[in-house]
Formats: sequence, structure tokens, C-alpha cells
Amino acid sequence: MSSSFFVTADWLAEHQHNGDVQILDARMLPPGLEKTRDVNAEYLAEHLPDAPFFNVEALSDHTSPYPHMMPRAESFAVAMRELGISSDRHLVVYDEGNLFSAPRAWWMLRCFGVAQVSILAGGLQAWKKAGLPLVSGPVTLPEAEFTASWLQDPVKRVTDVLLISHEGSAQLVDARAANRFHAEVDEPRPGLHRGHIPGSLNVPWNSLVSEGELKAEHELRALFAEAGVDLTRPIVASCGSGVTAVVVILALQTLGVKDVTLYDGSWGEWGSRDDLPIATD
Repeated sequence: MSSSFFVTADWLAEHQHNGDVQILDARMLPPGLEKTRDVNAEYLAEHLPDAPFFNVEALSDHTSPYPHMMPRAESFAVAMRELGISSDRHLVVYDEGNLFSAPRAWWMLRCFGVAQVSILAGGLQAWKKAGLPLVSGPVTLPEAEFTASWLQDPVKRVTDVLLISHEGSAQLVDARAANRFHAEVDEPRPGLHRGHIPGSLNVPWNSLVSEGELKAEHELRALFAEAGVDLTRPIVASCGSGVTAVVVILALQTLGVKDVTLYDGSWGEWGSRDDLPIATD
């Protein structure tokens, strides 16, 4: 197990019927794949028993022009209650097994004050590989009690990031693929510039992952060191839309880094504007 933020399929199978454990399906498609796949249909076809669909996109702030932005605490709490998710339980989130979106769900729930949130190591694929039962169809649970409290401010806004980029008061770590960071290819979302925020460092999120969980701590440390990241200084993570940047946050918190926040707008915001500086290689 790569960190205390994960539980195994065997552990979850043993504890899934405990009254204080609740499972959430947080699978999500990378940009572009929604044209060829239907994630809602895939969820309905097979999912873990009693696991409602924690749809990151549906739960985001739809008043924002940028993708997957954090919602207001009040609207998030209402949505959780309607899904039957209780904030006082141990919540276990999973994705399809690539560690792409479960960290975003983990982070959202923690930001809104849930004390116990874990990620299923290996996600759906690990559960299936263990031969554990799956069900199909929608999950309808009784309305639950969910209290959302914004305990800290884990989000940076574009004005914060612009100042950081100018002054170097924190490190900006971009989780996108290297060819996107270096402006070698177009972004998967149309209408975005190529490049990266000036002064930022590149740690591709999938370089931190192996078989649906984080790599060993010594490997994570080496990857951050190779990218020039100083783990003793404040860090702001970003990516394309604020989802895979949380894999970086998860890895950093696994290594004990405390001062780490998210630029939620990420490149979906920065790269869409013509009034912000952009670095290209």
C-alpha cells in the first residue's frame, strides 16, 4: 500500500457492510473520450454494491465557464444528501483503476470537512481482479445527513497564481503531460493556447502512478527532485482542469508536505485567456 490514504480491495470487501463505511463511484473520462464513451452508461452497467455515482462534472460549479470548478459548500451538501452520502461515515472513493479521478473526489470531500476519506487502490479493476461482486443499475439510497464546512482555503485563484508566477513566492507544479507543458501539441480541449504558466515546473500526474495507486515514497521523492520541486517550500498544483493536479497533491501529502494548494482553474482558465503571460519551449 503506497500510503495511508488508500485501502485495498480485500479490506473494503471485509468492511463494506459496516455501518460506518460508504462507497462512492467517482469514475470520470479524460477530455475527448466523452465523444466515444458514456461514463454514466458504464457506471450503470457495473459498479460496486451500494455505490452511488459521485459525478465530478455534475457536482461542479456550473455557473463558471471553466470545467470542474469547486461548487459552493451549500450546493455540494444538498447534492450529497440527495445521493445518500453521509459526512460522518468513512467514505471510500474509486475510479476505473487509473487513479485519474478518485483523488479529485477524495480532495473535494476532504475540503468540505469529511474526516475520513480513502481511495480504493487499483479502483474498479482491482475489485474485479479480486473476483469481488459487482451490480448493475442505479443506486437509490435514503437521504443522508451531510454537513459541508469549508475548513481552510485550499484553492488558489488566477490573481493569486499570477502574483506567484511574478514573485516566485511558491512553486507552481503542472501535472499535464510533458508534450502539453512544453507546447509541443494542442490541448485536448479546443480553444486553449499551448504552453504553461511562466516559472512552473512539470511533474506529469501519471508518472506518479502505478497500477491505480501511488508509487513508493522513495520513487515519488525522486520524481519531484528530478523536476526541481523543493518539498520544503509552498506548492500550488495545476493541470488541465483541476482534476489530475490532485494526484500531485495526493503524492505530496503522502510525503508529508503540508503547504500545498490547488489552482482550480488550471490551464482551462489560464490557457483560454489572451491577457495572461504564457511560456513556450
